[in-house]
Amino acid sequence: MLPEWISLLPPWLVLGLLGGGLASLVVAGVFLVGGRLFPDAPRPGGYRIDGPSRRRLEIRGYLRSISEPFVEDHAVGGETVEFYLPQRDVALTFDAQAYFRLERAGTYTVLCEHEMPARALGRRLPFEVPSTDFGSQRPRGEDPVSEAFDYLDLAPTAEPDEVRDAYRDRVKSVHPDHGGSQSEFKRLQEAYATAREHATD
Repeated sequence: MLPEWISLLPPWLVLGLLGGGLASLVVAGVFLVGGRLFPDAPRPGGYRIDGPSRRRLEIRGYLRSISEPFVEDHAVGGETVEFYLPQRDVALTFDAQAYFRLERAGTYTVLCEHEMPARALGRRLPFEVPSTDFGSQRPRGEDPVSEAFDYLDLAPTAEPDEVRDAYRDRVKSVHPDHGGSQSEFKRLQEAYATAREHATD
């Protein structure tokens, strides 16, 4: 029955659909092979702070700023939660299903959503939280000027010529035309702009 339907279609449409499907498969294969042969380079320092890692870092910093003892990746009621406050019997989790199961089991649980800033955690905790200036300052290691100079392997006192030379050396390895990735090239451009703006004359 399928060949009858195909025979009702104009030949140019059938060839176009087949050609488009074949081209899509070829492009997908190129991206797959390219991703395996030329993986994105890791960030300086060997790690990348993103998504759950960044949230963990923020929550860890907040709990320390209010001097609240905690343990990470702790088993509570058959669930492993990201943070557990043993003196308060309070669990903090990113998993909605774990949240509901623990709430039913009687453990006070806070669900930390993706968009929730760590400083908002204090309003959800079931105890009086001391005042803190957490969140009003940029956490250590997130100074964009220092990160820009570090990324270019330069001292913060580098001169504009040194910044330009470091950029030119680095662009040879991270530019997409030379085997680098678009995200790494964009990061280099941002670091260069920031470092150039703050370079000493």
